[in-house]
Amino acid sequence: MGTIRIVTGSGRGPTPTAAYDAALAAAGVHNYNLVTLSSVIPADAKIERVGTAPDLGPAGQGLYVVEAAETTDAGEAAAAIGWTRESDGPGIFYEVSGANDERVRADVRAGLAAGRDLREWDFGDEHLEVATADADEDEAEYACAVVLAVFGRSQVLV
Repeated sequence: MGTIRIVTGSGRGPTPTAAYDAALAAAGVHNYNLVTLSSVIPADAKIERVGTAPDLGPAGQGLYVVEAAETTDAGEAAAAIGWTRESDGPGIFYEVSGANDERVRADVRAGLAAGRDLREWDFGDEHLEVATADADEDEAEYACAVVLAVFGRSQVLV
């Protein structure tokens, strides 16, 4: 399967979409068409926390991702992805977004626990990646936080 890269970003903009695009740019994935996956980690995948994605192929191609994103015009935006897996096997991601860093962390942990209960796998340690962004209410801006698990490299969309 290759590598799954965990990337994060936060951004601001005059509209929700502009803030989201800025957050994707900070994560290094703004030039791709994101294709959302459910949250199962293939057994042969390697997971790396990279912060910002490297060059993953030509602009405009599709990029498979598990994504957490939150946009706000007041207060904090928080996004988180957690994961756990068998030592040499499959696993699960759990993605959460909301208005509070502590709450998304708690919800990820609860979601991972529920996901483990649904499977008869021998899960190992939990991992968690969180991004936050604060809206500047005085500037009438939106803020967005994103965390993505990026599967491999970009691919041609048909």
